[in-house]
Amino acid sequence: MRTVRIGAGQGFYGDSLLPVLDVARYGDVKYIGFDTLAELTLAILEKGRRREPGTGYTRDVVPMMRNLLPIAKERGIRLITNAGGINPRGAARAVAEVARELGLSLKIACVTGDDIFDRLDELAALGVQFAGPATGQTLADVRDRVLFASVYLGANVVADALATGADVVITGRTTDTAQFLGPLIHEFGWARDDWDRLAQGIILGHLMECSGQVTGGNYQVGWEEIPDLHRIGFPIAEVSEDGSFVLTKAPGTGGKVDLKSVKEQFLYEIHDPTTYVTPDVVCDLTTTRLEQVGENRVRVSGTRGRPAPPTLKALLGFADGWMGEGYISFSWPKAYSKAKRAAQIIRARLEMQGVRPEEIHEEYIGINSLWGALAPEPVDEDQINEVRLRIAIRTRNRRDCEILAREFPPLLLSGPPTASAVAGTPQPRELMGLWSALIPREWIEPHVQITVEEV
Repeated sequence: MRTVRIGAGQGFYGDSLLPVLDVARYGDVKYIGFDTLAELTLAILEKGRRREPGTGYTRDVVPMMRNLLPIAKERGIRLITNAGGINPRGAARAVAEVARELGLSLKIACVTGDDIFDRLDELAALGVQFAGPATGQTLADVRDRVLFASVYLGANVVADALATGADVVITGRTTDTAQFLGPLIHEFGWARDDWDRLAQGIILGHLMECSGQVTGGNYQVGWEEIPDLHRIGFPIAEVSEDGSFVLTKAPGTGGKVDLKSVKEQFLYEIHDPTTYVTPDVVCDLTTTRLEQVGENRVRVSGTRGRPAPPTLKALLGFADGWMGEGYISFSWPKAYSKAKRAAQIIRARLEMQGVRPEEIHEEYIGINSLWGALAPEPVDEDQINEVRLRIAIRTRNRRDCEILAREFPPLLLSGPPTASAVAGTPQPRELMGLWSALIPREWIEPHVQITVEEV
């Protein structure tokens, strides 16, 4: 039975640029998929594009390609990434420029059609319900504040882009799994209603989308024993035509592939395991079988699929107020008590100046910043060396955030003793609200376009 090897290159915007080089050099792969987009990432990219028009894609795609393209070109590895974010054409131009700098001939396919910003009113008139799930707001309430709107596309657009002969495929908002299922559809010619094989491809993508998390990163029990995390190997899958695959990593790399590491990623972000919905297929994960078949080798098979849903998920982002924050640290003795007293002072001074935030968040780094209300109060405060106070507020205007920031430096001389400032004060940040909606796929898919540029 014919097989193909696919590697993972990135699990999020900002992931390490080093492991993918090991995947390319030593993984014997034909394709490498990069999943760079979380919903939050789109908001980050939109803020970047507003500061610097022409951006809106993940900026690390440039150093990534500069290091990777020579290896990929030499070995015939095809690269698929959703680094295009909300400006895939801009990302394609940036990658083309890198290829020119390196003197490489390259065919780049750019997938567009996920961006529905200019079609919002049209789609709303057709009956799409863009509405805030908690507030009851409608599109009309935020229309003048909408910053971006994108639809999750599935793996078929990736397969279609690969069919052009592209060396590099760049998309906007695709699902996390599309970069991995797409090559399988292209390579094996899977039908678009071959639900069980498609479901296996989705599970492959789900296991690989978070890069090192399936190969020993973020390992909950026994993390101390995971070898060579400084050179963790990103996952590689040996995929058979029937959809079954063996998950492994490149020889000589760190990390670990075993049933525990795979199960941790398998359960990640899963709600109803009988109905894992994607644009390509609805998967039943309860039928999936995992088997350890060798050192750093786990076989995955048996996932069943049902017909793809009639709708696609859309994500809409809009300006939604401001966040301000500040930090100050206190040392032993009674560091926690000092920090709590400082918080009282800041809250009182905000009230004196008429600042009434919509939300105020107070946390003590070293005590409860990760566990929140679940963190127990310290039994013996004298055992605490230091505590950092953080206060954040959400308001409708920037001015209130600036007032908050100004109240931290005076505590150095006019607050509890042993205060230590953090260099600089965080600037107010504009917040973005996110809504989702379901749109009939026939209103989206005809608008998808694939353009190819040859360098």
